[in-house]
Amino acid sequence: MATARSHAPLAQQLLRPQVELELLIPAYNEQRRLPSTVAATVDFLAGRPWSSAVVVVDNNSADGTLDVLDRFARSPVTVHAIGCSDQGKGAAVRRGIETSSARFIGFADADNATPVETLDRVMELLRAGHGAVIASRHAPGARLDVEQSALRRGGGRLFRSLAHLSLPGVADTQCGFKFFCGPLARSIARDCRIDGFAFDVELLSRVVRAGRDVVEVPVVWHDVPGSTFSARRDGLRSMADLLRISLAR
Repeated sequence: MATARSHAPLAQQLLRPQVELELLIPAYNEQRRLPSTVAATVDFLAGRPWSSAVVVVDNNSADGTLDVLDRFARSPVTVHAIGCSDQGKGAAVRRGIETSSARFIGFADADNATPVETLDRVMELLRAGHGAVIASRHAPGARLDVEQSALRRGGGRLFRSLAHLSLPGVADTQCGFKFFCGPLARSIARDCRIDGFAFDVELLSRVVRAGRDVVEVPVVWHDVPGSTFSARRDGLRSMADLLRISLAR
């Protein structure tokens, strides 16, 4: 449900030290999948020339999601853990964006379904001046190594049809690997209202409305069991959110 939000600037002490790239990982009960994803991300970023940090945004997990991060206390790439009391992946990502001072910022799913090596191309495009660079499972050259179930694929086709009402030029709005120019992301995130899984569409549509472009990078993607998305619980809400986004244009 959309709620009014305060747009007052955050206190300086809530902002993390500035780096060139921050990678957010929204997490809800991800004790099992998170360690390998953070480890792979840190290993990759440690070998790259840009300064970076990983930020896990805990969305009121009831398991040991935060406990598994203790092993990264001495990581060559700083791993931050912050909380978000508002439920929903959109709320968690928005919290991460609003508390960032990075030049570029983005988010990836805790399941590591999109290869982190995709960041090489993403950073190249962001540095060239593009507003948003997103991984795509439907752009020319993309490949699905392990496909989703027939139910998820059918729901995905319906979701894409509705998403095209707001973003007719974007083939894949839901691949969980999206990166932005930092100042742009912070300026648009504060006005976003969707907390659920349709927040990607709202975020990208605001990028376009701000006069910036969205570039899709084809990826080799594989489905990983354990998604917190439930077609029964989240499907109808997501569809309703998409219609609200399209009507707000």
